[in-house]
Amino acid sequence: MTDLVAHARSLFAPGKGILAADESVRTATKRLASYGIATGPEMRRQYRDLFFGAESIEKHLSGIILFPETLLEKGNDGQLFTASLAARGIAPGVKVDGGTEPFPESPDELITQGLLDLHDRLVEYKKQGALFTKWRAVIRIDGDTLPSSMAIHENAKRLASYAKEVQSVGLVPILEPEVLLEGKHSRARARTVIEETLNALFSVLAEHAVDRASVVLKTAMALSGSESGRVDTPEEVAEDTLAALMAAVPSQIAGIVFLSGGQTPDQATANLAAITKHARSVGAPWPLTFSYARALQEESLAVWKGKEEQVPAAREAFLARLAKVSAALT
Repeated sequence: MTDLVAHARSLFAPGKGILAADESVRTATKRLASYGIATGPEMRRQYRDLFFGAESIEKHLSGIILFPETLLEKGNDGQLFTASLAARGIAPGVKVDGGTEPFPESPDELITQGLLDLHDRLVEYKKQGALFTKWRAVIRIDGDTLPSSMAIHENAKRLASYAKEVQSVGLVPILEPEVLLEGKHSRARARTVIEETLNALFSVLAEHAVDRASVVLKTAMALSGSESGRVDTPEEVAEDTLAALMAAVPSQIAGIVFLSGGQTPDQATANLAAITKHARSVGAPWPLTFSYARALQEESLAVWKGKEEQVPAAREAFLARLAKVSAALT
């Protein structure tokens, strides 16, 4: 397990974080279309190359989460993305869950699929250069009704089964039980749900004898719901997020990465900076960093719009945001 722990800890190199570039075909298509960009396999490849091919990203990135198709793709330089990233000291990772489906016992909630053929896929992904993996569960808040304890527990069981399988083939598992921003809930409610979800998760991980030392947690921040009409201050977000994590997350895990989850780039950056600062003041026991998708990509995509001549300016926007988010860790 020593190598796994070292791999997991390496994702938390000072000042570095993880780019989440693991959008499914459906999500990537939708995102590109929202910027008026043509879709299809080649445009998805160019979309990845826009970010992966930017100069000096290794200053700010320790890893990049890929979608499985990207493991086999090459950049404009003719190299496999996995090889060019690894050569720059950026660990390639891969999303391994099969997306969500309605939970039969509570149809308004979702559970994540993908366990049936997971072992065989993991072996293949490892051969293709992946060093770590990610599995996302979705937790929805609706007043005091949702999430149900059944849905929390079922998702925790699946995350634990995933983590155990991943460790058995020599890869690092990132566990992402995302408490969604969508809804009218208060920040206090989000904090409670994050705490409940993580308490359940780590209880089930213990039952499955998952090695905590090589586990990376990817979590949402405690935020008021997007339809609540409330905009939280970074200090409020930091206080409630850290309170939930300190109450529920064991000190032995490799570290915690935060998702941006619908926040604007500026919000995600300011909230991360406040969390980092507050974590030091309360003596948080784990290293912290970011694992952002849209919050890192949004400004760049708005410049690029699928046009080759806009690539340099789009990369400049990406690197500028990356530098700001990295600075939030100090």
